[in-house]
This record gives sequence, C-alpha cells and structure tokens, in this order.
Amino acid sequence: MSAKEAKKIINHLKSWQGKLSEQWKVRATANQAAIDKGDPFGYAEVVKGLSVMQEQGRLSATDRKHLNLGMEFLCEELANALGKTHDRVRQIIEKAASSGDPAPQSGTATAIAAT
Repeated sequence: MSAKEAKKIINHLKSWQGKLSEQWKVRATANQAAIDKGDPFGYAEVVKGLSVMQEQGRLSATDRKHLNLGMEFLCEELANALGKTHDRVRQIIEKAASSGDPAPQSGTATAIAAT
C-alpha cells in the first residue's frame, strides 16, 4: 500500500457514515466478514462503526474483539505505508474514527504527512 492509498483510507474513516446493525449477531457476522476479507477499507468501517458505538457505551465482548482486531490490522497497514509508529497511527485512527468529526477536512493529507 502506498502513502497515497493510506491517506484515502484515513479520509474514508473520517467520512464513512454507515450504520452497523442493532442486532448483535448480524453485526458480528458482518464485522467478521469484513475483517476476514482483508480489505483496509473494510477494517476502517469496522473500526469507525464500533468506535461510534463504544462512545455510546454499547459494545459487547464480540464487538470489542472486532474493534481490537480491526484496529490492529488497520494500524499495521497504515504504519507500514506512512512510515509511522503503531502508536502514532493509532492516534490518527482514533481521531479520524471519533464521531465528533464525521466529515473530512481540507488539508487532511497535509496534516497526516506532517505528523
């Protein structure tokens, strides 16, 4: 993955406004499928959806497992592409996934490159 693709994933993470199922079994199956697929955009959607739910205090044990897996896989992909530490990339992901900033801001790629 290139740095340009990594920045697209971060912007997707910020702007994705999809909603996860309220039914835990349907949600767990969909999240596991997204993780198994191995697509970083899928990881981003799992992380975003579950991060928003976590802010609302509604994660089951399976949700927490999927959030942690998605976060770990996404951190690995982005850290390698951006040449940053896992801790720094995790901070970028957590900020992008927070529900307080759903829309991408102009200059995001510049801000990411400068970190």
